[in-house]
Amino acid sequence: MKTLILYLSRDGQTHKIARTIAAHLTNYCKCKVIDLNFAYDLDLKSYQRVVIGAAIHYGCFDANLDRFIAQRLDWLNSIPSAFYSVSLMARKPDKCTQTTNTYTKKFLANTPWCPDLCAIFSGALYYPRYRWFDRVIIQVIMYITGGETDQTKEVEYTDWQQVSSFASNLVQLTTKNRKIKH
Repeated sequence: MKTLILYLSRDGQTHKIARTIAAHLTNYCKCKVIDLNFAYDLDLKSYQRVVIGAAIHYGCFDANLDRFIAQRLDWLNSIPSAFYSVSLMARKPDKCTQTTNTYTKKFLANTPWCPDLCAIFSGALYYPRYRWFDRVIIQVIMYITGGETDQTKEVEYTDWQQVSSFASNLVQLTTKNRKIKH
């Protein structure tokens, strides 16, 4: 089963997760990992399963996520599909599920796409890599939420065992779960 893994990544963690999922799946199927921004001209009919990962920045997903879904909705809803979101908020145990992660919950409620599998992963904090403005804003947010505020640090919150479990579940995702959105 040929699998397409698309990602939207700003700082690289969502892409890193996509590559990790692909590495796990390569024992079971052929995978291609592509930045969603470059996927508009792909021949999607050659793929039998799709995974889309997107990062949350300042409470929002990249607008290209909704744009891609709108343009490829019939295809997305016709094959087995999965979605994962990546955010710093998910580092907290009470913010890392579909029902407790506000941004992912809102996205899933509002999108016409019906992914068969969904996961929320913690992101990474790369203070030294951020532009000054982003570094300051993220530091304030982290201070308010009880996170790391040392601007010299890089902290990876991603639970790689959770990513591996998600990939294992993807292996089992071979048929479309017919969900109907109302």
